[in-house]
Amino acid sequence: MPGVKSIVKRTAAVVDRIVPPPFGVTILIYHRVGGGTDSEVDLPVDEFERQLDHLAEHHRVISLDDAAAELTAGATIGWATNPVDASDASTGADDDGRRAVVITFDDGTADFTDHAVPALERHALPATLYVATQFVDESEPFPWGAPQTSWAALRDISDDAQITIGSHTHAHWLMDRLERSQLDDDLDRSIDLLREHLGIDPAHFAYPKAVPGSPTAEVAVRRRFRTAALANSRVNQVGRTDLHRLWRTPIQRSDGLDTFARKAAGGLRLEGELRSLTARARYRGADR
Repeated sequence: MPGVKSIVKRTAAVVDRIVPPPFGVTILIYHRVGGGTDSEVDLPVDEFERQLDHLAEHHRVISLDDAAAELTAGATIGWATNPVDASDASTGADDDGRRAVVITFDDGTADFTDHAVPALERHALPATLYVATQFVDESEPFPWGAPQTSWAALRDISDDAQITIGSHTHAHWLMDRLERSQLDDDLDRSIDLLREHLGIDPAHFAYPKAVPGSPTAEVAVRRRFRTAALANSRVNQVGRTDLHRLWRTPIQRSDGLDTFARKAAGGLRLEGELRSLTARARYRGADR
């Protein structure tokens, strides 16, 4: 498998040279930092620090709220329906050509509050955490063995303007295989707990495992949240992005700084497309 991953990354890099990624907002997905495992989604703290150094130097790192505002700006001038007007809108880059990047984390593991937040604070960079509330509320490790954070730890960071907290469902059920009543109960439970313990009305949502929900689930999510996130490693283009289908790029332990730099710049889209195509098959028979 490592050999296959390496071939896919190299092929994706070649595709990027032939068809460069468009300008827009790149949203990165992290899961764990400093968790002490060899999981592909568990980055050593020093590697995460190097990635933050790169982002601070080469990119305009913005909050998810600011990204949502920028991504819809083009619609006010008709960009969504008339590409000729695109020159009048923001491209997701600043005057120096630095691409916009959003940092997001999924789940709500203890290492986010223990290791990721201090690193983000040292670099003065914003991030969003999507919390699966059941595991925090019941002090229950995640099914894959990752220890959960606590409400107390989340309260400590919830007043930090640099950290946005959203919903990752309550029980981390895959949203393409639940009945309507189950969907409503799960989403509402997540929202209620975030309100009760953190005093927030979550505006942002991420689908578990980045697997798209059923049509019924999508309607339920759109009714409750301003944005919803998937994967696919595509760039979110200003005026051309559905805020309830935000594309995100997974960051892996095996990426290395060169590969990370490509991903932050909107590249390696082929890798993301292939990952998304196999996601449903990968999680067949699973419920979360």
